Amino acid sequence: MELKEASISRRNLLRGAATAALLIPFGATLASCAAPGGGSTGGGAPAGKVTADNPFGVAANSKVDAVIFDGGYGIDYVENSAKIMEANKKLGGVSVKVASSTKIAQELQPRFVGGNPPDLIDNSGANSIGWNTILDQLETLDDVLDSNNLDGTKISDTLFGGVKDPGTFDGKFVALNYVMTVYGIWYSSSLFEENGWTVPTSWQDLKALGAAAKEKGKYLFLWGKEAATYYNTMVVDSAVIQAGDDFRIPFENLDPKAWSHPAIQSILGILYEIIQAGYIKPGGAGTQFTQAQAQWSLDESALLYPSGSWIENEMKKTTKDGFKMKGFGELPLDGNQTTPKGTLRAEAGEPFIVPKKAKNPAGGKELLRTMLSKESATAFAKSKLAPTIVKDTVPADGFGSTALVSQSELLAAAGDNVFTIKSTNLYGMNSDQLPIWNSFLDGKLTVADLTKQLQAIVDKIREDSSVKKIEIK
Repeated sequence: MELKEASISRRNLLRGAATAALLIPFGATLASCAAPGGGSTGGGAPAGKVTADNPFGVAANSKVDAVIFDGGYGIDYVENSAKIMEANKKLGGVSVKVASSTKIAQELQPRFVGGNPPDLIDNSGANSIGWNTILDQLETLDDVLDSNNLDGTKISDTLFGGVKDPGTFDGKFVALNYVMTVYGIWYSSSLFEENGWTVPTSWQDLKALGAAAKEKGKYLFLWGKEAATYYNTMVVDSAVIQAGDDFRIPFENLDPKAWSHPAIQSILGILYEIIQAGYIKPGGAGTQFTQAQAQWSLDESALLYPSGSWIENEMKKTTKDGFKMKGFGELPLDGNQTTPKGTLRAEAGEPFIVPKKAKNPAGGKELLRTMLSKESATAFAKSKLAPTIVKDTVPADGFGSTALVSQSELLAAAGDNVFTIKSTNLYGMNSDQLPIWNSFLDGKLTVADLTKQLQAIVDKIREDSSVKKIEIK
């Protein structure tokens, strides 16, 4: 079984459980040029001399324009790297402007069309740009990983394995995913300890846990309207854990029966029973997602919440004292899973891109190089309570974070048995999936209804000849 095939996955949805993306082509492919003896000139910016300390030839006194998705991780981590870059005397003086956005596609599509995109973009969020629309308009980033970091060590030697895969399409590495994301189900270990509850090991355990929660006046799960597709992520990942490539490969390649596979149908059946039993807090379709998450992390209204590992940082201001947040991997259907025990969805997320037509692509790459320094990566892990793709930046105590320690334990237990899901982001399905999942979680759709409507999204993309298809192995 091949479980290492990576995918572009940002913290999906508002932070990439399944990120929406526009499928409108930008039109003509944009080109870049390079000045002899210097770095890439992109849209016409001057090029500096290429040296070991200035590997991309950033021109002295040049300006760098970065637009960063302002979600669960904020933008201050890029601002921190920008200050380090501006203070780097070996570059001859640069200035970096870091702007925030929550609508990447809507705000930046006109700039792509106009030939003046930013030098660095964090293509994340529910309104990210569809990958299949811009692949030919992006710089390749192999030279970033081939360069030395600020300490003089080759960057590729400092990173976790497989980090290029999520941003590689048709053999071209065009998106550098900065944050190492673990997808799991999160809970308060202190609440579990107080009530004598046991962490579930399969979907078969969930109904009993839901009944136990109900006895205490609590729910098993809850959701918010913008994050309903976190449950899409959970059931898809669970089906991969249960059935491996027998489910994953057809699903990823838009199979006409993708949503009818027995593994995911059985999982959906249990989730439907949980909904019908009243174990999911009602009203999520009318609740803003962070407010719903606060009902879990602050009020402890529900026991479990499916999410990527950004959840602790996203909710750190609205988490109950002594919550002791931990996570466990998404669950197999039962004890007959075909993948190794501990198999986990874990991937580099938060994809950064450098447009070819940017005014200063060399500056965009230099900002990425600065972000990959040990200083920047350690600062991110400490402040955001999540690891970057740079190894050896998280201490054993996880900076005091039980959730960060939990992530490290899950990654260690999984080893090489990790996988990603590419198709949801690749084809921008999230926005169409959201209302369907809100209705299902609200008890308004049957499993058959859900299956039919989700498969219709897949079928429409598969049959649309204007949508570029990329085979996923």
